[in-house]
Amino acid sequence: MTPTVPFPRMPSTPVPSPPENGIAQWYEHELGWATAASGGDSGEGMGAGPPVQLLTGLRFDVLELPADAGFAVLRRHAGLTGPVALMEQRMLLLVAAGSAEELPGLLDWLEWGGVALDLRALGTGGRMTAPSPPGWAHSQGAAIWLRPPEPRHEVEPTLPAFAGLGCRGETPGLVRLVSTAATECHRARLLRANSAYANAQPLAFS
Repeated sequence: MTPTVPFPRMPSTPVPSPPENGIAQWYEHELGWATAASGGDSGEGMGAGPPVQLLTGLRFDVLELPADAGFAVLRRHAGLTGPVALMEQRMLLLVAAGSAEELPGLLDWLEWGGVALDLRALGTGGRMTAPSPPGWAHSQGAAIWLRPPEPRHEVEPTLPAFAGLGCRGETPGLVRLVSTAATECHRARLLRANSAYANAQPLAFS
């Protein structure tokens, strides 16, 4: 049976508000991830200011794609990814640091070069919005974890990596993930285009 990944649901019981040390400190202390903290990260409540940003290109890079294509990737190959986040209509797949630089050449090698896929990578110098830590309250439309990282565990062994980036034997393959992501991005774009075309056609009456 093909594994499915359900859309996240709001918990039925109240969840705690962020503690006083704030979201940025949680990522730095629990995961060892670098952040660009904002004035709103005081721990006094969600939405008090701009969200905390996680710096990419250090411990991980990010593949960003439309959410519909991303859910299709997760349904097809549940074991291909490490941590996965959702930000409104975009899915963020964490991959090995250095992967962003490899993406253009990898897409060319997979014969997707020049195709409009809406698939991009964030690497050195990039940032992603920090999802609320697992079990914490979050506001409507905020970034959330679909597959959260494990506190006090290295994230690198779980990240899809290219063979040339020194991946370990158990590390999911970046080539297979990018191939699947490109296919699903292309398929999702065609489906959206076909749906828009069908909706634009005038009703026919006999």
